[in-house]
Amino acid sequence: MADNLSEALKTLKLSSADGASDSVEGCLDCLLKALAHNNVETSEKIQEMGVLAMMPALLSAQNSCTPKVANIIAEVAKNEFMRSPCVEAGLIPPLVQLLNCKDQEILLQTGRALGNICYDSHEGRSAVDAAGGAQIVAEHIKSQAESTDPATGKLLTVFCGMLMNYSNDNDSLQAQLISMGVIPTLVRLLGVHSQNTALTEMCLIAFGNLAELESSKEQFASTNIAEELVRLFRKQAEHEKKEMIFEVLAPLAENDVIKLQLVDAGLVECLLEVVAQTVDSDREEDVAQLKTASDLMVLLLLGDESMQKLFEGGKGSVFQRVLSWVPSNNHQLQLAGALAIANFARNDGNCIHMVDTGIVQKLLELLDRHVEEGNVTVQHAALSALRNLAIPVVNKSKMLLAGVSDVVLKFLKSEMPPVQFKLLGTLRMLIDTQADAAEQLGTNTKLVERLVEWCEAKDHAGVMGESNRLLSALIRHSKSKDVVRTVIQGGGVKHLVTMATSEHMIMQNEALVALGLIAALDLDCAEKDFVGANLVQVLHKLLTDEHSAPEIKYNSMILICSIMGSEPLHKEVQSLAFIDVVSKLRSHENKTVAHQASLTEQSCCPLRIPCYRLSKPSVCSAQRRDTQSRPYFVDSLLQ
Repeated sequence: MADNLSEALKTLKLSSADGASDSVEGCLDCLLKALAHNNVETSEKIQEMGVLAMMPALLSAQNSCTPKVANIIAEVAKNEFMRSPCVEAGLIPPLVQLLNCKDQEILLQTGRALGNICYDSHEGRSAVDAAGGAQIVAEHIKSQAESTDPATGKLLTVFCGMLMNYSNDNDSLQAQLISMGVIPTLVRLLGVHSQNTALTEMCLIAFGNLAELESSKEQFASTNIAEELVRLFRKQAEHEKKEMIFEVLAPLAENDVIKLQLVDAGLVECLLEVVAQTVDSDREEDVAQLKTASDLMVLLLLGDESMQKLFEGGKGSVFQRVLSWVPSNNHQLQLAGALAIANFARNDGNCIHMVDTGIVQKLLELLDRHVEEGNVTVQHAALSALRNLAIPVVNKSKMLLAGVSDVVLKFLKSEMPPVQFKLLGTLRMLIDTQADAAEQLGTNTKLVERLVEWCEAKDHAGVMGESNRLLSALIRHSKSKDVVRTVIQGGGVKHLVTMATSEHMIMQNEALVALGLIAALDLDCAEKDFVGANLVQVLHKLLTDEHSAPEIKYNSMILICSIMGSEPLHKEVQSLAFIDVVSKLRSHENKTVAHQASLTEQSCCPLRIPCYRLSKPSVCSAQRRDTQSRPYFVDSLLQ
């Protein structure tokens, strides 16, 4: 075989130069046999003898040898080491030119050759791009999409594969295909050629590539992709085929419009069926499919319209089926069930209905099963659901009576930041406007100590921020001297002072209100911590910062007045010339700030006896959904 190959290669070079077509045809047949026998070795020999450089001259629509030449290029380009040499030999321009011919076999072999050269090859893709090959192929697919001829189906499969290799993992080339209108054409192919397994699979792979790009979602949403994918999914019995469809559905379902289309097309029923079929199986592929199906279900619930459609006033069959996952013994279903509840709990009406129908108890029982060495993802999901359910004011007292805070506190020992973060958020939602609960938790020494510890979790900004906010909330909602004393003794004051310098206005305001209550309720006990935390300097900075919001300036001045009963703090106020800063604020454009500046100026005056202290800061605590992140305004600023 080796001798024949060498002889054929030599003959090919000579025949190419002489134009002897009969000899060329025989040599090409010999090369194709050698490639079929040992592709790598034959490709290396072709490269060594410089045969690639001979091939551009043989690539002509009028040349009877052209299909075989293109076939040989397609075969050698299966090897990674041959793709760049193919480009360097100048094969791309003549191959692209061949795309304009009508001969099916030439088109087929040319599509294979270009597709293989493009596979994982920057040089190949760039050359095809420069020659305009993708545009011609896209037009071929569009023009022949409706044909059900088997030969055309084979050609369409090759062309789809070529475009896939051309654009795979390349955002700019994928965007180029999208701008050419490839997506609607591929969706049409899926509908017309649903019986063509090879073409269908190629379309799915192409969809998977393109669907990752955000700019593709709008085009997908304008087609009937949801109906086609669901119809195709229903026909599949094999695990691998379902997985291919799942890989397309997941990125597409990130788009809210497509979420609703998928729900309308009946995808949810398909997913529930997959869950039912795989939940009791230990087979690896079934476990994977169960996870994929349940994860996709949760993803569909992230869209407001699709979620509400499936909720159906809390009476929907899908909603009820998902709830049944929570008490399951399968961790994946427990996780998906808890996440589904968290997603259903995205408006007050749904939350109130779910609390009234006993869902809280299901979540508490689930958490109790995961206290000791539990599944972290399930803990996180269940706490997320409880946090969302606790947002409506009417739910808070019901959830507290159900023992939510007691169960949540069991996870204080968790060292997992995601669990810590949700735990903190759940408690903060629960105590909002609930004075008794805030006082009970605020005097819990272990909780306060843990909060102070987490306030220093610089590696986990979310945990650190939520710890500070909960510390502040315990004080603001309880307005209890016992809570204030517990926070002071636990070392929390310095963290609240630092919180007042946050880049987030709502956190600044929450800190200032809490600090004002500390000063009003137990200034003597807090005095040392205020001095050590440089409270006066922080307030000076907030007042002199031109970017500080009016309510920040107002509450800073309220706090200054609150600490004037402390001699060392009073002296610091005087030493920093607060009177000059405050007097400038008397002309502030906000009348409430200007009025408070006048009062504060009098309080700062050294001739006055330093005994002025407010009973509590003059701020309102209007309850709003936490997701709206509204700051705490003073009453007069709301007018």
